[in-house]
Amino acid sequence: MAKVYVFLANGFEDIEALAPVDILRRGGIEVVTVSINDERDVESAHGVIVIADATFDTVGDLSDADLLVLPGGMPGAKNLNEHEGVRQALLNQQAQGKRIAAICAAPLVLGGLGLLQGKKATCYPGFENTLTGAEYTAEPVTVDGNITTGKGPGAAMAFGYQLLAHFTDERVVKTLKQGMMYLE
Repeated sequence: MAKVYVFLANGFEDIEALAPVDILRRGGIEVVTVSINDERDVESAHGVIVIADATFDTVGDLSDADLLVLPGGMPGAKNLNEHEGVRQALLNQQAQGKRIAAICAAPLVLGGLGLLQGKKATCYPGFENTLTGAEYTAEPVTVDGNITTGKGPGAAMAFGYQLLAHFTDERVVKTLKQGMMYLE
């Protein structure tokens, strides 16, 4: 079974974190939410307190990750970008050719690390200049190699289904979309 880690920083965008977690778990994927704070409690951009499954300091080396996910939101994306452990985990994941995903403002972390060089990517409008070396697509979801990026809150479910599609077949994704009443 695939294993996914979703990093949560204070100021994360609620739907961009929780919709993909929900979709992936419904699809049978093991998901671990990881607080980058010293404690498991993380406050969203809209004041919702979420209790993560683990803290960054207790989660281990992340070498078993098939996918690392960065939700957007501000100042959540900025907080992720300032966390050296998250940055190193992304570089390690890229070095192994494993999957990485970021949505909304969070692709700025990938751009700053040089992970988008020569790739197509999307992000929240106004953050295009942070996609260093990437071709901006403006699409709801863009996949280029091992990198998946999403545009913003309205694309959170499409982003989640795309992440699930990396690990399951089309039938599983289609069945889940129907069951969740997802309208395309």
